[in-house]
Amino acid sequence: MLLLNSSPLTITFYHRKPFSSNALILHHSFSLTMSPSSSFCLSVQPIFTNSFTCTLTHSPNQMYVYPDPIPEFAESESQKFKVELFQKLSEDVDEFGDDLDEVVAVCTQIFSEFLHKDYGGPGTLLVEPFTDMMVALKKKKLPGAALAARASLLWAQKYVDKDWDVWNSTLK
Repeated sequence: MLLLNSSPLTITFYHRKPFSSNALILHHSFSLTMSPSSSFCLSVQPIFTNSFTCTLTHSPNQMYVYPDPIPEFAESESQKFKVELFQKLSEDVDEFGDDLDEVVAVCTQIFSEFLHKDYGGPGTLLVEPFTDMMVALKKKKLPGAALAARASLLWAQKYVDKDWDVWNSTLK
């Protein structure tokens, strides 16, 4: 069953199977036409074991715009990434052998391009540069593509947003 209320729009979905089945069957759909400057906020809250409420609110003038990338931050973070990725991957000499420098260079180049073009602070770290790393390493037939891409992603998840915050707090 689908229940719709307005102001804010509340949608309640009732499913026919218990949650343990990991299945939710919806029998109704709807569409909303919005202006380009509109945004939605979606929140889901459990009501009881057989249903949940999904609240969709319309905020016509509330849009968060991420800042543009900062070239100086991108350069600094790329150098830190290069040094620390090299240290991390050096622990697995058997995997990388003589190709370690080239593996790190490929990963650093891709990560640096992402930081310069796309990273605008917390909330803008994407998975694409790390999948691009794995593809590029495999294309060049370099060893440890998955290991290097994973290590790069884990490093970025741990440090990039924090480093961005520190960088911007020192500018104020």
